[in-house]
Amino acid sequence: MIDLNNKVAIVTGSSRGIGAAIAKTLAQQGAKVVINHRNSAEGAEEVRQAIQDAGGEALIIQADVSQSADAKRLVKEAISAFGQLDILVNNAGTTRDMLIMLMKEADWDLVLQTNLSSAYHTSKAAIRPMMKKRQGRIINITSVVGLAGQAGQSNYAASKAGLIGLTKSLAKEVGSRNITVNAVAPGFVPTALTNVLSEEMINEAVKATPLGKLGAPEDIAYAVAFLASDQAGFITGQVLSVDGGLVMQ
Repeated sequence: MIDLNNKVAIVTGSSRGIGAAIAKTLAQQGAKVVINHRNSAEGAEEVRQAIQDAGGEALIIQADVSQSADAKRLVKEAISAFGQLDILVNNAGTTRDMLIMLMKEADWDLVLQTNLSSAYHTSKAAIRPMMKKRQGRIINITSVVGLAGQAGQSNYAASKAGLIGLTKSLAKEVGSRNITVNAVAPGFVPTALTNVLSEEMINEAVKATPLGKLGAPEDIAYAVAFLASDQAGFITGQVLSVDGGLVMQ
């Protein structure tokens, strides 16, 4: 069993989907968890209640992490509440799918700001306390789309590929302080973001996946929990694809 006792984790965008599963799983392994949301208070409370009912400890902090001031406040309030910060999971994300010739600039900007700039803001805010402690884990949730691309998702693919570059660069910057930075790249996992995809597209994704099935949010959460643990202390700058083998195709 992965032991995250005496660890404090922030999971951005954790009021639903993969983020909620990550928050619950980290709590199950013993971490105190900060549930973050931008405007999903009801969902965040459901996650907090589930963690509490299972014997864990969690705190909700509303913050729009695509904005620098909110990201700084999130980290500050988390440390004020729990006294430290050990794990940051950059999960906040959104989609605005469209062929690039029809894509609005506002939709490009929104996706890059939400998916990529938010990780920059939160990582920058978290690095200083982690460096003082000389220990930390940063895990960025990217996507197989960031590795392989996808028609109609140039903004999403660019943001997720950018997260991979951020992961590798930051890992080199902070490794000497015993801080690891890794990324997890989910394949097709049913969430609110993927529910907008057509049945035909989902079926094609299943056919292209060697394991022949969709993933579950918990599949991603378990990978994150491992990378957040002491057992993963010699792993940094890596992208772990949790996709049923999809990116091999």
